Amino acid sequence: MALGTAIASAQPANPPSTAPAPPPETSTQATDREEAQAALGAELFYEILVGELAASEGALTDAQAMMMEAARTSGDEKLYRRATELALQSRSGERALRNARAWLEAYPESRNANRAVLQILVALNRISDSAGYLRKEVQTTPAAAKPATFLGITQLYNNASDKPLAADIVEQALEGQLKDPTSGPMAWAAIGHMRLIADQKAAALQAVQNAQDLSPDTGAITLLAMELLESGSTEVEPLVQRYLAKHPSAQMRMAYARVLLGQKRVADARVQLKAITTDTSDYPEAWAVLAGLQLQANDLPAAQNSIERFGALLPKLQSGVGRNAGQSQYYLLQADLAEKQQRYEEADAYLTQINDAPNLLSVQARRAGLLARQGKIRQAQALIQAVPATGPNQQRLKQLAEAQLLRDAGLAGEAYTLQAAMQKTAPDDVELAYDTAMLAERAGKYDEMETLLRDIIARKPDFQHAYNALGYSFAERGVRLDEAEALIQKALDMEPGDPFITDSLGWVKFRKGDLPGAETLLEKAYATRKDAEIAAHLGEVLWVQGKRDRAQQVWRQGLEASPDNSSLKDTMKRLGARP
Repeated sequence: MALGTAIASAQPANPPSTAPAPPPETSTQATDREEAQAALGAELFYEILVGELAASEGALTDAQAMMMEAARTSGDEKLYRRATELALQSRSGERALRNARAWLEAYPESRNANRAVLQILVALNRISDSAGYLRKEVQTTPAAAKPATFLGITQLYNNASDKPLAADIVEQALEGQLKDPTSGPMAWAAIGHMRLIADQKAAALQAVQNAQDLSPDTGAITLLAMELLESGSTEVEPLVQRYLAKHPSAQMRMAYARVLLGQKRVADARVQLKAITTDTSDYPEAWAVLAGLQLQANDLPAAQNSIERFGALLPKLQSGVGRNAGQSQYYLLQADLAEKQQRYEEADAYLTQINDAPNLLSVQARRAGLLARQGKIRQAQALIQAVPATGPNQQRLKQLAEAQLLRDAGLAGEAYTLQAAMQKTAPDDVELAYDTAMLAERAGKYDEMETLLRDIIARKPDFQHAYNALGYSFAERGVRLDEAEALIQKALDMEPGDPFITDSLGWVKFRKGDLPGAETLLEKAYATRKDAEIAAHLGEVLWVQGKRDRAQQVWRQGLEASPDNSSLKDTMKRLGARP
């Protein structure tokens, strides 16, 4: 198909002319002209044919060179495009850039040629060089296509290594759009997104305000506000809520619900999901997510209804990958429901219906978990071990799954032994060493844990999790509290505002008897992240100070988000608090 198209497009053309008609040709002149055209056609045919044959045999460097020669000979734009494509297929960015620039030089008004140069420059991470081409792309985009173009720009520059520079380039290119009431809000949304991924949150917030000044209710700006909310900027949430009150679309509510779930605001997320399923009852994703939350809260009758509604809507999903993924999710939800009702065989039957080869290990791990719940831990291990390993990475994932199974079954010593053996085969893997240290602590092997964490700190001094974990372990055991505080503070200096590290610092303050200091830190952590572990700590600090109503409120919220959290349940039981 490519060969036929290329050859057809390169045949010499005789466009109509408005110039005066030339004098009649003599028979000799006509013969000479026809022979010249035939020679040109034969030469082009040969160049294109050889180029496409070279491409079909994998000789892409030769193919793009032949196609580029054909493009220059004929001046045909389709051949310039084909030469650029072949250079890209050969994984030569510089060749592709040369070909695209030649294409643009031959066709300076071609948006496709300009876009090709722009995309290749960004792919090569030559962000500064892309500025002029980006401005041209924006200037030549028709008004109706601007929303899609602005979205495409953010996607194009998302992976730039120098994100502040990319944000500057995008803002400069969009400068002419920023006061337009129609395109301005979308332009500010693109700029705000780029500022946010460049970690310039104040500039992103200003972009939201600038867009609001142009138009108070814009979907693109609402999505940017959700991004900011996800990053912890709670001041934009009224904007999101105001937009949804006026434009309650299922897609926007679903996006908001996902942000809320990411922040562990389960009750608020459920409100949005309920609104979607009430107003737009044929929205499959909302029923699936709602069912998951209902299962988590052990509201099994409601979960069963939501799962059935989701299953009935599966035919509405696009056939192919989307519907297959939906079918797998339906079986997983049914398995969760059956497991919570202790109908383990039925849960296993649903899991065996998931025909998802790439996720075979995760499915088998779920089935192994069911066996472990029935006390059949060795059968569970065998099930994971029987999963085929296609390479070293798959083998490692199997071992990690087995270690997780043993840990969840309360066999921390066996889990540590398995993971320690893995860690010795990959001594430079910091993440694996950290996970092994956490298992060592759970197994009561505190010396091994400390050795591993101090080794991580020595080899990777900026790995804040190691400082935090070691300090928290000291605090939890009530030992070396001054050193614990210093370690955790160092971790917090590396990651200011991190709610889990802030929680650790609050906990060590509590252990040292500084109850007001502990409460302040833990309230701050909990405001940032409604996590059950943080709720357990904050509730205990409040409880021992006599602030029992507030403690009960925090614990109830924690249980709502994570009904099975053992730390929270154990804390409440130890203090004699009612669930």
